[in-house]
Amino acid sequence: MNRKRISLRQELPLLVWLVFVWGALWQNFSAGNLLFGAIIAVLVARIFYLPPVELGGRFNVLRAVPFALSFLGKVVAASFQVLYLAVVRGPSVVSAIVAVPLRSHSDLLVTATGHVISLIPGSLVVEVDRSTSTLYIHGINVRNPEDAAKLRKEVRDTEAGLIRIMGTKDELSALTQEIAA
Repeated sequence: MNRKRISLRQELPLLVWLVFVWGALWQNFSAGNLLFGAIIAVLVARIFYLPPVELGGRFNVLRAVPFALSFLGKVVAASFQVLYLAVVRGPSVVSAIVAVPLRSHSDLLVTATGHVISLIPGSLVVEVDRSTSTLYIHGINVRNPEDAAKLRKEVRDTEAGLIRIMGTKDELSALTQEIAA
């Protein structure tokens, strides 16, 4: 497989991280062990195909803080909902797998959206179709098409929040135009 060459400057954060993980795994941060870890890191980065993560070049802290607080609120609320469903409804709870096409085709945003959704109790990403940027979500207490639409809206709202935080300028303008329409 032909791989676009990545400069050492771009790959340096990955290499430093791999060397740190090597030292942590061996619980040995001696110079010799870290040097050997650096050799292994360079070999891994040069031999195995790792698609580069394209960053949007922006991170909006003013959007990230409310997003994080909203996320924590959703985690707490969903935890109580799952507790209620487990105690009161038990095995009669209905769940479904819902396909959610995302706006962004960025690996970073698709992955971040999937992780945020999976961290909220009652929902779990079971499949990702990278070619179409579609997440397949297992949602608890999804009984009808309206519940599925609500789950899709929640996932797309989460993606919109992440686009506002770290999406590219093109993704942000497309989101703004979609909301205005």
